[in-house]
Amino acid sequence: MGMHMLQEEDPPILGRAVDSTPAKPPERITLPGKIVTLEPVDVNAHAEALYEDSHGPGKERLWRYMPDGPFADRAAFHAALQQKAISADPLLFTIVDNASHRAVGHAAFLRIDLKNRSIEVGNVLFTSRLQRTTGATEAMYLLARYIFEDLGYRRYEWKCDSLNTRSREAALRLGFTFEGIFRQHRVVKGRNRDTAWFSMLDSEWPTRKASFERWLAPSNFDAAGRQKESLERLHP
Repeated sequence: MGMHMLQEEDPPILGRAVDSTPAKPPERITLPGKIVTLEPVDVNAHAEALYEDSHGPGKERLWRYMPDGPFADRAAFHAALQQKAISADPLLFTIVDNASHRAVGHAAFLRIDLKNRSIEVGNVLFTSRLQRTTGATEAMYLLARYIFEDLGYRRYEWKCDSLNTRSREAALRLGFTFEGIFRQHRVVKGRNRDTAWFSMLDSEWPTRKASFERWLAPSNFDAAGRQKESLERLHP
């Protein structure tokens, strides 16, 4: 019939062989950068600044696509942050500005799969002090470098509500690849969430790392702090 039929003696069609050594779990360590530092959550040191910069008139939008918040008051926020501080998955880091020593945001590792060496970055909260700054990009660089170079992950994931245009644009800017939409994936705060999935692979990290470091270099910014080349254009 002109069509090749699979015979018993044909070799099996399988994926390529890979190192099956499990990844290491992320730890509550400090990840220092030139502009920001990621620190284990310290409620006494971080909670008040995070609350002030994420609550109040006009700040409700920061929580629009987050799994929780905004919180009714300081006490509720502090209590929630305390629970996050002791969680292993998600494992939350506070993003601290090096110049002011003020907490300006947070981000977490979650869906930590040691066997398959896959991990997700999420629960990303950038206050107005961090949004659209060089420090925001450096924070994402520090997290990616940690999981690929120190912990041995193969796959780094970014997921967001499909309606969250800013998050989707951020994922692409940071060098993640769009993989598709999981329809009716979750119910968040009583609403449907279709989830946009993105990934970065260990094989891609060396070139992504080079792009990050070229973009973060002082030579990429003029005297007014404006970028000369965008991160998107630096990605191969």
